[in-house]
Amino acid sequence: MAASIKLLVMAASPSPAPVHISHGTKKEHGLAFWMARVLEECDRVESKFAADPVHDLRVALRRCRSMADGIMTFDPDPAWKQMRKAGKKLFSSLGELRDIQVMQEWVNKLGSPEDPVTGTLLRHLDSREAQHKGEAAEALCEFDRKQWQRWGKSLPARAARIRTGSLLFKHLALERWTDAYALHRRALRAKSQLAWHGLRIGLKRFRYIVENFLPEQHEAWIGDLKQVQDLLGEVHDLDVLWNTALEIRAFPDIEARHRWHTKILEERGRRIQQYREKMLGRGSLWHVWRAQLPAGLQIEVAALKRLELWASVFDPDLKHSRHVARLALQLYDGMAPNDGENVHRRKEREILQIAALLHEVGLSKGAKNHHKATYRMIQKLEPPLGLDKNRLQMVAFICRYHRGVLPRSGQRAFAAIDRSERHLAQRLAGILRLADAFDADHQGHVHRLQAASRNGHLLISAQGYNARDRLAEDIAAGRHLLELVCRRPVVVKPLRVPAHRGR
Repeated sequence: MAASIKLLVMAASPSPAPVHISHGTKKEHGLAFWMARVLEECDRVESKFAADPVHDLRVALRRCRSMADGIMTFDPDPAWKQMRKAGKKLFSSLGELRDIQVMQEWVNKLGSPEDPVTGTLLRHLDSREAQHKGEAAEALCEFDRKQWQRWGKSLPARAARIRTGSLLFKHLALERWTDAYALHRRALRAKSQLAWHGLRIGLKRFRYIVENFLPEQHEAWIGDLKQVQDLLGEVHDLDVLWNTALEIRAFPDIEARHRWHTKILEERGRRIQQYREKMLGRGSLWHVWRAQLPAGLQIEVAALKRLELWASVFDPDLKHSRHVARLALQLYDGMAPNDGENVHRRKEREILQIAALLHEVGLSKGAKNHHKATYRMIQKLEPPLGLDKNRLQMVAFICRYHRGVLPRSGQRAFAAIDRSERHLAQRLAGILRLADAFDADHQGHVHRLQAASRNGHLLISAQGYNARDRLAEDIAAGRHLLELVCRRPVVVKPLRVPAHRGR
């Protein structure tokens, strides 16, 4: 199992050479292209705010904001959030204008010039269009194009850290698929406007990850994704049109109301039926998409790599944390009962590994009490798919007590752990504390650890350990928590590696 995890981790690692986020090899689909496209479309739209330029500017803004939304999962740099926020007001005002323009198209399609309902709706929509054009013009004036241009130079370089098509993006797509599929099931049960609208949003979020970061899947799925999203989008448009007509009392009598309601329900029902034909049954697109996304062990590996990538932004010495993780797992494996691999041991090992990789992120807040800062930072994280909130809470606890005072009842972090898991949490914290002590100077002098039970004590043999070095003092202090939890002394001695003799 450990070997298979190692191979999958290697496969998930970012490419050593920076690769710009793009579809295949086409640079015109990268973040830099779309950020520049926003500025070009701003120039086009500001004259008349006609339907096509409004749509094109919204597409460009959406691509930038959805890329930022995806990258923010791995890169917490505040510039991503600032960029999304900068485009939000303009995007929203254009969205309201676009909704009006789409409703105008539907009224012309469903109604007739002599129908009084058509005239009432169009007059109302024309008035709203003029109002929203004014609001969009104001939002466009407030849009900081110079700052956008600066982000257009800096953010693509940050985005290039993660290779498109990688396991990390497939894992993120699986998260979005899982959310969207749950909304699909809810919509089929509830059959309400709100449920179908929620599904539309969830499917859009899934499509954006595929569209921006999975070029191979995008090429294979784009036709179906676009068709399904268009169907749900038209259902939403029809719902908005009906609600608007009711709101402004557009119907002069019951007969007109019934006629329009019938037309809208027919159009809406036709699209929902088309959606059901594509998304239900053995040939459902949900199953087609799911089959090409991570499964089984890959999900856990991707979750680990995502957290490690997040840690790399804050940890000033990730090499040390990776080395401590290796030492901690060697200690754990030596201490674990020799009863073969089981699910519980694998989960405990995973928690310990994550904690070791994340235990120094608090240094980004300052050296003093950085273990407490690490605890708070991890608590704020949303667990990636494959890691639940309880296990992430355990990781936070282990990092909190990798140094400093010992855990005891009455402490907030101690109370947050379920009683049944407190002994395990303290044991893993003790292992991490000792593993960290073996590399307290961040020099990697201790290369390997072997642990074994010997006559009532735990014997740890350390390659590169010297009892007369200053490091031995840190190790002596670092073993205390583990001794308390295991209720036996810990003895550390050098690991003698036999020299290879030539023949």
